[in-house]
Amino acid sequence: MIDRFSGIYFFLSNFYSIPVEYEGLVYENNESAFQAQKDPSRKLEFTSLNPSEAKRLGRCVTLRKDWEDVKVEIMKNIVREKFNQNPDLQEKLLATGDEMLIEGNTWNDCCWGVCNGVGKNLLGKILMSVRKELKTKRGI
Repeated sequence: MIDRFSGIYFFLSNFYSIPVEYEGLVYENNESAFQAQKDPSRKLEFTSLNPSEAKRLGRCVTLRKDWEDVKVEIMKNIVREKFNQNPDLQEKLLATGDEMLIEGNTWNDCCWGVCNGVGKNLLGKILMSVRKELKTKRGI
């Protein structure tokens, strides 16, 4: 089990700094790409932000009306793009084998991760789903 996206597994985190193109714009990291989708009219503001800045700005924007209905699918699409666009990271994700991926954290994120044993671990589930897609694509 991989229960923290830090150290050698930091590449699994949305805070890992690697450019990702999503819907025609290039963001510095997945967190920026994700936060930008909360208010499509402000996407450009997020392209050059570091993950912390993007998260902070994402808390201040007016959420699109359908946000709760689309946020998981948006995250999955952005995570998929991160690994499709970066073959070296794709290899690292595949190298995790069949390990359970859990975004363990101490900042009380019980939606995307797990804190103190509690959480939905949506990011971990998305990463495992993308890993499975990659394996299927390669016939692994």
